[in-house]
Amino acid sequence: MSDLIRDAPIGQIIRYLTKNKVLQYPEERADFELPESYADANTKFTPKSPIEPVSSLYNEKPLQPEASPASEEVEPPIDLDLEKLDTALIHDGEHSAHLSRIQSSLTRVTTRGAFSRSHTRAELEHQITIATMERGPTRQIVPERTSDGAILVDWYTTDDPDNPQNWSLKKKLFVAGLIYLYTFSVYMGSSIFTASYTGVIEEFGVSLQKVTLGLSMYVLAYGVGPMLFSPISEMPSVGRNPPYIVTFLIFVLMLIPAALARNFSGLIAARFFQGFFGSPCLATAGASLQDIFSMLKLPYAISLWALVATCGPAFGPIIAGFSTPVEGWRWSQWELLWLAAPVWLAMFLFLPETSTPNILLRRANRLRALTGENRLKSQGEVDQSNMTVNGLIIESLWRPMQLMLLDPSIAFTAVYIALIYGIFYSFFESFPLVYMEIYGFNQGQTGLTFISITVGTVVALSAYWAYIYWIVEPEIRTSGLGAPERRLIPALFSAFLVPAGLFIFAWTASPSIHWIVSIIGVGIFCVGVTFIIQCIFMYLPLSYPQYAASLFAGNDFARSALASGTIHFSTPMYHSLGVDRGVSLLAGLTVGCIAGVYILYFYGATLRANSRFAAK
Repeated sequence: MSDLIRDAPIGQIIRYLTKNKVLQYPEERADFELPESYADANTKFTPKSPIEPVSSLYNEKPLQPEASPASEEVEPPIDLDLEKLDTALIHDGEHSAHLSRIQSSLTRVTTRGAFSRSHTRAELEHQITIATMERGPTRQIVPERTSDGAILVDWYTTDDPDNPQNWSLKKKLFVAGLIYLYTFSVYMGSSIFTASYTGVIEEFGVSLQKVTLGLSMYVLAYGVGPMLFSPISEMPSVGRNPPYIVTFLIFVLMLIPAALARNFSGLIAARFFQGFFGSPCLATAGASLQDIFSMLKLPYAISLWALVATCGPAFGPIIAGFSTPVEGWRWSQWELLWLAAPVWLAMFLFLPETSTPNILLRRANRLRALTGENRLKSQGEVDQSNMTVNGLIIESLWRPMQLMLLDPSIAFTAVYIALIYGIFYSFFESFPLVYMEIYGFNQGQTGLTFISITVGTVVALSAYWAYIYWIVEPEIRTSGLGAPERRLIPALFSAFLVPAGLFIFAWTASPSIHWIVSIIGVGIFCVGVTFIIQCIFMYLPLSYPQYAASLFAGNDFARSALASGTIHFSTPMYHSLGVDRGVSLLAGLTVGCIAGVYILYFYGATLRANSRFAAK
């Protein structure tokens, strides 16, 4: 528990105030024994040898052991540091004997690091191989030197407890739980405002189109925010926690002026800033999960994150639907404050840093203070020294747009996810028309209909987990990763569920048909959506591993931008066409996307071969 508090924001503040005399790290204690490999920088380190590119290695003859006298035993190299390894030495099943010899010495690589360093299919296959290996005996990791003499500080051993990949399952689940609560709070903040529409219209005398700005500006803002906050969290000197804690605190504080707003403009401005400063959970939270879970187990963690991201908006109308008619429209903002403030406090007290570059940078600082050796640096420290403002802007702003504009596969997936997301947010306009006007539900009862979204998502998630556990994992362990298009197999079937669910919802919303039928249609839609999102979110980083962070940032922006627009055009569309024809129009667009999924599956390899961004 003390280590958990030490690595949390509160612990870092206590350490700063006490000049590191409280909640000390091992390097700061009197009984700390410096690892032998760090004890003598002049004799224990050897220069880092260059490694040939994968393409040339695979075109040459298999590696042969060097000749040696019969009396000597040749030991294989075992000190590979995969956090800084630029190329793969093992391809498919080749050199499996060599792999078994070095297995016990491999450091556990973060999933995010594995993606960012994988420029080719062979390198990605190598990272998957590492993820599937059983943990071997603890081995010491020998630090390496760069060409300019810097000594790269690394994990001390392959089982170093400071490495997030080595945390216990209990600690990983606790940290993931905090991230899920954070995500749930922010996502619920979008839809909880819909229960306040009537009260805001009455108090400020605005139209329904204007009052929906309280939802659309929030959604748009949390699509823009990750473009700024995600690159900041990737900086080794910053890490994940400072953006989380600072922005989420502002999110919590902005709930107060929203609840006390005396004019409509101030209310909308507060809502925009809520979405903007709550946005790190959209992209960076996924990065935190990648920090702590291996590539093989990451789908489970990411799918749970997607579940809470879906349930958040669904629970907003449920929580505020019964209270706002009694307590007033401001009550929804107070309810969100009562949820978000304790979550922020828990993160402040107990959320440890998960960014490997940040953890190792701080370790390098402690070792420099202990030994006086200024050559001790972390890999992230070296990388950050080469960063430029221009490069940061390109990666955070231009790269996501470039990927969507120049690669047809990425463009299609972005449009498809954005369309689904827009339809999802159109439910906040169509549900009141169906269940209040057609079936005579009150506001609270209408909010309860959103439970269908959660039920459909849970059903889909259970089936998806079974598919991963019983089919995908055994296949990867025995045959390797395979083509990225294999991750799309469930989408070939679930893509039909999306329009099917929408058509059921559209044409059964009638006084002559029981309301449960249309609810079932919504559930079917959510089952299809959950499978499609999970499939696409696994397909993209496997096809474009080097650009995974930019892919998700661009996808966040595209879907949030379209959803914010959908909120405004859906109400007039439903009033003009009716819910039946209006929803059918949206369903028709998803029918067209089915063809895109099949094209991506059957011709994805050809598209990737012609892409300038895909791993070759």
